[in-house]
Amino acid sequence: MSKENGPMGSSSACCPSKKLPSRDEVEEIKESLALQNNLREVKHKIIVLSGKGGVGKSTVAANIAAALSLKGKKVGLVDVDIHGPSIPKIMGLESSRPATSLDGLEPVQYSPNLAVMSVGFLLRERDDAIIWRAPLKHGLIKQFLAEVNWGKLDYLVVDCPPGTGDEPLSVIQLLEGAEGAVVVTTPQDVSLADVRKSINFCRATNLPVLGVVENMSGFVCPHCANTVDIFKSGGGEKMASEMGVPFLGRIPIDPKMVESGDSGKPFVETFTESETSKAFSLIIEPLLALSCKE
Repeated sequence: MSKENGPMGSSSACCPSKKLPSRDEVEEIKESLALQNNLREVKHKIIVLSGKGGVGKSTVAANIAAALSLKGKKVGLVDVDIHGPSIPKIMGLESSRPATSLDGLEPVQYSPNLAVMSVGFLLRERDDAIIWRAPLKHGLIKQFLAEVNWGKLDYLVVDCPPGTGDEPLSVIQLLEGAEGAVVVTTPQDVSLADVRKSINFCRATNLPVLGVVENMSGFVCPHCANTVDIFKSGGGEKMASEMGVPFLGRIPIDPKMVESGDSGKPFVETFTESETSKAFSLIIEPLLALSCKE
């Protein structure tokens, strides 16, 4: 029996054919590589979450991004709240549209240090409703991360819609190696209960929790300087301690916060000496410390 035709000499016996990847698997690998390549110069990726709506999460995300940019950091702010994009309004960019270049879609420049992308920039009319199922939403989030020319960034801040649904899950799956999440709550028990779910969601998806922010925490009277706990206070810090995650700070209720959001100017840029701006300065300290570890 010859070696070529014998059992030990058979090429089919020694080298069984390997299964080739399917077309879908090849496309998935290509997309993953494109995303990694596009974000290769982004140092830190921060995801802003909340357990429920109405806690001021987008306002907190916008002011965190603005506060970091005021420290001289290059920042990108991504709004993936597809059904309720509020970042364009908060940043005064409602009439802006992203440009295209050879490098892809260009984010809208709010300032030299802060670039923004939102589905709100892509709507024909401001009041158009987006009626999409999960695959379309996932595809848009992937486009924002893989096809927008973010360039060199110190921080990419992602503003997610409330809850633990499709959009936050897509962001976490796509942003491999994200630094962690900032979770926003208000002091009421109904909000704190939902935030516990957000923290457990982060743990289930292996996303570190950078800390909890308690928004609308007390009202400082502008006339007498007395503090009134309209929505209670301290619940976020207590909950963070019980859940074993850092507490980043409290943001008081400030009527000027509403004014700044409606006027399209982040609060931290306009009222720099206020107690609320000082609170944001404390909140971003752990985020700035991430750069010190490089």
